[in-house]
Amino acid sequence: MKKRMAKLVALSMTALMAASLTACGGDSGNASSSETSGEDKSAKKEAGDDGSKEIVYWNIGTESPDKDVIAKAVDKFNSETESGYTVTVVPTQNDTYKEKLVVAMSSGECPDMYSNWSGGPMYEYIDSGFGQPIDDLFNASEIKDKLMDAAVAQATYNDHVYAVPYQNVSLAGIFYNKEMFEKYGLSEPKTLADLENICKTLKDNGITPFALANGSKWTGSMYFMSLAARYGGLEPFQKAVAGEGKFTDDCFIKAGEKIQEWVNAGYFPEGVNSLSEDDGQAKQLMYQESAGMLLCGSWYTGTFSSDSEEFYQKIDWFPFPAIEGSDADASIQIGTVGDQFITFNCEGDKLAAAFECAEAHLSDEVIDFEIEKGKIPPVKGIEEKITDPVAKKIVETANSAPEIQLWYDQYLPPAVATAHLDGLQEVFGLTMTPQEAQDSMQTAMDDYLSTKAE
Repeated sequence: MKKRMAKLVALSMTALMAASLTACGGDSGNASSSETSGEDKSAKKEAGDDGSKEIVYWNIGTESPDKDVIAKAVDKFNSETESGYTVTVVPTQNDTYKEKLVVAMSSGECPDMYSNWSGGPMYEYIDSGFGQPIDDLFNASEIKDKLMDAAVAQATYNDHVYAVPYQNVSLAGIFYNKEMFEKYGLSEPKTLADLENICKTLKDNGITPFALANGSKWTGSMYFMSLAARYGGLEPFQKAVAGEGKFTDDCFIKAGEKIQEWVNAGYFPEGVNSLSEDDGQAKQLMYQESAGMLLCGSWYTGTFSSDSEEFYQKIDWFPFPAIEGSDADASIQIGTVGDQFITFNCEGDKLAAAFECAEAHLSDEVIDFEIEKGKIPPVKGIEEKITDPVAKKIVETANSAPEIQLWYDQYLPPAVATAHLDGLQEVFGLTMTPQEAQDSMQTAMDDYLSTKAE
């Protein structure tokens, strides 16, 4: 009990910083048709506590295509299940979702099933008692052989499966306006120098090179992660996390310095740290054609195509290019295989029913629907079903990657992730040097490691 209370206190503290953590793969906007107004309903571990057989499902599907995919899966479960349970969907805008989830947990409440992004936060949810192992259900299910191995690995903790990955193969890459590139004689870059030449050409013609809304902080982190991986590979990050290296390694400092060089060159929108990703301010710069490129997760295929199929025809994509003189493998990618993972806070028959609903997310009809909506479900052989040229390019890049590094702010413990995001936003704002930001991140890592060792 003492250990569990300590975990709950840790989660309470995490709630104070959770709003700044990444919300990859979500959509903002009005609530979906599946939404219930009962956000104040308490989730029960066992059925019958409130006289009903309801399963409460929290997620971030507040806008198309996410809300449509989730609605289709839940409707399939509700109409076909023989369990006697009904799933009620409660979506929340992504930048406030984690805070809401952790506040619920820290007060001893938690929904029966909930979406998350795997990594460090999911491990804390599990350690605090709000995630149940699903090994028996998973091993008896068809989805065991259907899911990509990398997706199952990201759903696994301490050799047990705790989640069902369902939504997307998401890589950090650069979307660009093909018509704009053609107009100015530009082509997809092979090196960072090529990319910077593109930026200079666009800037010289009155166009902001990169559409970025960094009020959410995690969006700017994609630039940092991509640059750090191209400068130094993944080993410096892995060593820093293990306590065998430092987040002040040269590759991290260089990444921050390059970002500030681009800020000074005007390659980002004015007031970049005050712009909101959730409010769509980055994509609006693309739609207005006042920006030429957007570096973000590949879920943007679904966002662009759902918003305007006509505009989507102007869009193409390329992975972050290599850096000249670096020995790092430029085929390494940053992202996640699964993007959204369903974790379960219930037991017995209710857990079996909740898992059945998660299985519906990976049914053939929902997968086909997801592909129609521009998503790339994390299932084997998905490239054979994809006809969209942009999505096909993304999945081919993922398949050829020797490693896919999970987003830093999902991989890292929340306190370290917060230090990373806060410091990096200061770097974008030119109010902190890259060295100062990385010193702050390393201090947070040292504090975490010392606490863990106690």
